[in-house]
Amino acid sequence: MTDDTPARFAIGIDIGGTGIKAALVDTETGQLAFKRVRVLTPKPSTPDAVADAIAEVVELLVARALELEVVADRAVLDALPLGCGFPGVVLDDEVHFAANLDKSWIGSNIQAILRDRMGRQFFIMNDADAAGLAEMVFGAGRKYRKKTVLLTTLGTGIGTALFTQGRLVPYTELGHIEMNGRDAETQAAESVKVREELEFDEWAGRLQQYYSQVELLVAPDLIIVGGGISKRHDEFLPLISTRAVMCPAKMFNNAGIVGAAILAVNDGKPRVRKGLG
Repeated sequence: MTDDTPARFAIGIDIGGTGIKAALVDTETGQLAFKRVRVLTPKPSTPDAVADAIAEVVELLVARALELEVVADRAVLDALPLGCGFPGVVLDDEVHFAANLDKSWIGSNIQAILRDRMGRQFFIMNDADAAGLAEMVFGAGRKYRKKTVLLTTLGTGIGTALFTQGRLVPYTELGHIEMNGRDAETQAAESVKVREELEFDEWAGRLQQYYSQVELLVAPDLIIVGGGISKRHDEFLPLISTRAVMCPAKMFNNAGIVGAAILAVNDGKPRVRKGLG
């Protein structure tokens, strides 16, 4: 890459309950220019603390790009669009719901918070929607663009992204449907498997109940399973039976970063392909 970095490049950021990741993404190929960088999500994860962590991870990314001589001029990096996947619901820049982050986010203006901290505009979407966008553009959903596709990310919670006819239905939050009188993600997220030391067959039983309920609500043609645990899909996906085709995410845990970068390079429009979004 040279100082005349093509407009297709963007910085993608993925805010998670345990970590905040960032990468320089070629949005025409979905490839990372180099290995992503990561910092821990602060505790408590207040708006100011998370904004500081985002500034830190972006600075790490810039320093790494200069060190590797991926880009020779810092000004080029500082001019790249920034996309950010946020674990919650953001409408007109106001946070209405924030899963797995401090509740002080509710009612805050996320765009103003990040702009004040970094002096740059961010394009923001739900983190699971970002992962779904990446899978629809470059991953497992490409051949199902004319059908209904549900992506689920299994991590600290359960994120969901729903696409129909190539268009995103934003903020579905199907990880919070009721299951046994509680939020489904409090019983079936990957973090629960770790915390309760569940074997894969035990965890798959909970996922079976969850996916059966989800299929009654949205009847997808394809269910994509993402999150870091998707790298071990062969240990639990064969134990789950669904009407829909079920498959692991192809982009694994980079999907949220890539989707956020796609959003940024498209000026905030979640386009699956030209003419959509």
